[in-house]
Amino acid sequence: MIDEQVGFVRAVRVAGPGRELLPTDEPVDLAIVDGVIADIAPTGNLRPTGLVVDAEGGWLLPGLWDHHVHVLQWALAADRVPLGEVATAREAAAVMSAAPVTDGRRIGAGFRDGLWPDAPSLDLLDAATGETPTYLVNADVHSVWMNSAAFRRERFAPTASGMLLEEDAFEISRRLNAVEPDAADTAVERMARAAAARGVVGLVDLDMTWNDEPWQRRAARGFDVLRVSYGTYPQHLDRAIAEGLRTGEPVRGARNDLIRVGPLKAITDGSLGTRTAACGQHYPGDPTNHGLLTVSPDDLVDMMTRATASGIECAIHAIGDVANSHALDAYARTGAVGTIEHAQLVAHADIPRFARLGVAASVQPEHALDDRDMTDAIWAEQSAQPYPLRALADSGANLRFGSDAPVAPLDPWAAMASAVFRTRDGRESWQPQQRVDIGTAIAASTAGGSTAAAEIAPGALADLVIVDADPLTADERALRAMPVHTTLVAGRITHHA
Repeated sequence: MIDEQVGFVRAVRVAGPGRELLPTDEPVDLAIVDGVIADIAPTGNLRPTGLVVDAEGGWLLPGLWDHHVHVLQWALAADRVPLGEVATAREAAAVMSAAPVTDGRRIGAGFRDGLWPDAPSLDLLDAATGETPTYLVNADVHSVWMNSAAFRRERFAPTASGMLLEEDAFEISRRLNAVEPDAADTAVERMARAAAARGVVGLVDLDMTWNDEPWQRRAARGFDVLRVSYGTYPQHLDRAIAEGLRTGEPVRGARNDLIRVGPLKAITDGSLGTRTAACGQHYPGDPTNHGLLTVSPDDLVDMMTRATASGIECAIHAIGDVANSHALDAYARTGAVGTIEHAQLVAHADIPRFARLGVAASVQPEHALDDRDMTDAIWAEQSAQPYPLRALADSGANLRFGSDAPVAPLDPWAAMASAVFRTRDGRESWQPQQRVDIGTAIAASTAGGSTAAAEIAPGALADLVIVDADPLTADERALRAMPVHTTLVAGRITHHA
């Protein structure tokens, strides 16, 4: 049934936004015409037409979105050595010593060294990996640990720690991601099918490259599994403006409207794990380290002004409270439309500014649990609020959920479970006062976000997901393991179990 157009959905219970508009909680039928919901009525009241999907009493939600993905890097992660469970630098080096060699190098990804008892070093990695170029990409992508052979291959001056940070690390990631187009597109197609199997109908691609070119190519090849909005980085802003790219317009040469130009993505500070997020209080044991701003406030205002004047929305990476304050200031000064990406540590006085300025908070709930121990240790002295989901929601801010894959896996059900329960693996709930309700979490996982959610209603796009359990009553484990029955993009089947 994959890629077939659906005309009718039988016997489904509406669990997502729009259910409050229906006259019944009992199963309903949906008629779909030209990719749009044409009618909804209690089961048995509509005449089936076209291909029928029998939901068998399952639950219906608007199709899910991941609002922050590094698409190619996530697609390639399946071929890299996973390092998420390593507990020390020595263990990470040992794992990489036995890693397979591909294209003359070893690549691992996903380590978190914030709480390691020993420090990464060039000598340690050299002793374990020898003359084979070896790369370990941090889970947050803001640092890369390399051996001497890798430094020589990349023509970077070696550091005693073997670590490259921020823009140098991003450059290494760009080089590691520079695979042949056929291989890249095959990996992206595989990734998209896996996302559809979790109910995803769309994503925002923030790969750190000139994304217009690969998405033109994929559109020409007929990519149609997901809706895609793709970002542009500051180094390419002049080119984007000169070539007339505008947020929301279809990619040039497209056969349909699934792939569209997205926002300007600017990274204004570092990360928690690399201890470079720009914060008001210093990091433990290092009174001179408050993190760093990678874009000055004046430069941020300038680029956001130019983007806005050219019809390009903004997506501003800000993790520390100082970076968030500067990003909000820039939105206030420029009148730009868009998001703050991450908003992991926000001053209490800044939380209501998101709603006042109309700036969406594009957040990744799984990061709160990935980082809970680092947050408690590294940000213990910070006065701002870490991962303020409930506070942002209560203030009226529009929450948009994502994964930042490969930082966390692309799975909206995991994001929702983390937001609603603030726990996994049987641990107690972390900062439970920042939990949100399941309705907010579902809405934040749709195209418009928590305050402008996609709805199940006549006239709405038939971007839909049918699941086999009620998400409104699911516990944490059941929500994470949610079985997906069928995913539709404009009424076309992209996944069917």
